Amino acid sequence: MHSSPSLLPRGRKSSTSAKQPVPALNPKSLARTSLSIVITGSFLYLAFRDADFPGLWQTMLRADLFWASTLILVGLLSHWVRAVRWRYLLAPMKDGIRVRNLFSAVMIGYAVNNILPRVGELVRPAVIGRLEGIAGSSALGTVIIERVLDFLTFSFMVGVTLSMYPSAIDPFVDDPASMQPLFIAGSVGATALFILLFLRLEWFVGFVDRLSSRIPGRFSKKVGSFLRSFRAGLNISHLRHVWGWVVGWSLLMWGLYALGLYLSFFLFGEVESMNLGFGAAAVLLVVTTIAFALPAPGAMGTYHSFLPAALTGLYGVAATPALGLTIITHELQFVVIILVGAAFYLTDYRKIGSLRAPDTTMGGTAP
Repeated sequence: MHSSPSLLPRGRKSSTSAKQPVPALNPKSLARTSLSIVITGSFLYLAFRDADFPGLWQTMLRADLFWASTLILVGLLSHWVRAVRWRYLLAPMKDGIRVRNLFSAVMIGYAVNNILPRVGELVRPAVIGRLEGIAGSSALGTVIIERVLDFLTFSFMVGVTLSMYPSAIDPFVDDPASMQPLFIAGSVGATALFILLFLRLEWFVGFVDRLSSRIPGRFSKKVGSFLRSFRAGLNISHLRHVWGWVVGWSLLMWGLYALGLYLSFFLFGEVESMNLGFGAAAVLLVVTTIAFALPAPGAMGTYHSFLPAALTGLYGVAATPALGLTIITHELQFVVIILVGAAFYLTDYRKIGSLRAPDTTMGGTAP
């Protein structure tokens, strides 16, 4: 991105539906939670250990409220664009999925991610599965495709950014000139690898599906049914007809992420006077994306360490306004996601609860 109540109330048993188990706390999840807490605490300490707290507070009080409000609107618009793109991936499973329901699932998932990282990626397909009466496991397959698409876009962005702005890695390595070709080569290699993975997703799941037939007893049928449904979500053959739209919405979404960082330069006069351009925002987007990739809830701590380091090391922004900009941009989005996600949860809870658990077969179930 739980201790919160389950998002998936139990449905009635029927011949065409299967109750989805509520995840229980186990040693593995406890270890992940502990690691998340350690990472968050460590990076928060690094971010604030030398902070001038009185000066930081006075700086934050001077933030321009107009640009702060604009940041909220741009952030919400980027999440809405993600919901629209998701609709194209879900199209083979159901026509006419409401973007409003997709946006609800996205915001609820993001809110959960702000509590425990990555858990929201499981909640999101479950929510849209129940709201729209499709198989949750198929929706999970589309989330996998989403992440591959995001990684491809990010890898492409890293290569382009380092080619145009080689100084982007100056604050993070001792010898940027020698490391730049390695970063570019890694970006190109990762992009090629994920394109191959993207094209072979269905083959891989089909291979696992064939292996599941060798599992003895009743588990074979359950595993096979889940994998067939999951494979439906990984069906990318239909994307050749809408590939331009998927790419277009992806570029718009990442462009809005960069726009949010660019607008943050206007929060404080001392940062605005430095005339940082959109290229700087693109560089910072690469840095903050890495911060969000680490297993910290809502990038808490990692974002607070990475962004000020880049603002100060790359562009000479003073430490206090750099940290103030970071706190405002992060906490605004963090709080808005929690509030909007909670509002959708309360609004849709009865709708979600009134639907039976989605079937794990190809066809799903009706409400």
